[in-house]
Amino acid sequence: MNRLKEKYLKTVRPQLKEKLGCQNDLAVPQIKKVVVNVGLGAARSDDNFIKAVENTLARITGQKPVLTLAKKSIAGFKIRQGQTVGIKVTLRGERMYDFIDKIIGVALPRVRDFRGLDEKIIDQAGNLSLGLKEHLVFPEINPDEIDRVHGLEIVITTSAHNQVEALELFKLLDFPFKKKENK
Repeated sequence: MNRLKEKYLKTVRPQLKEKLGCQNDLAVPQIKKVVVNVGLGAARSDDNFIKAVENTLARITGQKPVLTLAKKSIAGFKIRQGQTVGIKVTLRGERMYDFIDKIIGVALPRVRDFRGLDEKIIDQAGNLSLGLKEHLVFPEINPDEIDRVHGLEIVITTSAHNQVEALELFKLLDFPFKKKENK
């Protein structure tokens, strides 16, 4: 079993159950899925870049990515219906916990000038959305093999009912949030 999942089951869930006053283990907030997304932007017509991003996401997540296609044509953005506009991976189960563990322990500490996550990245529904400007912070990526650097978005979806419950869950899972300053 993954270290983070084991921690959730043995320590985090009982603490959350007590803090939130939940009657049942299934009522306690938990992480449902993680979606890792890369928008292609202006490079959507470059097949080599699309293949490179696909390969990068597969190495980072350990799962084959899916191409996201435009639902309709938008002339202002020079997008045609059916054109590839992004690449995404949805993680659940063991791979999800492995990826979150990698984000907390390896990727975020390697981000330049990282001082902690802001609590505002958790929305009112209890989901955490995080953007990285460079994919080079992941250990699977060798900077010598990279032609172009791209960013990626990570959305962690929880079963929490509000921002407070989700924040408590993420703090107990050791997400590196900024310390509040006393004024």
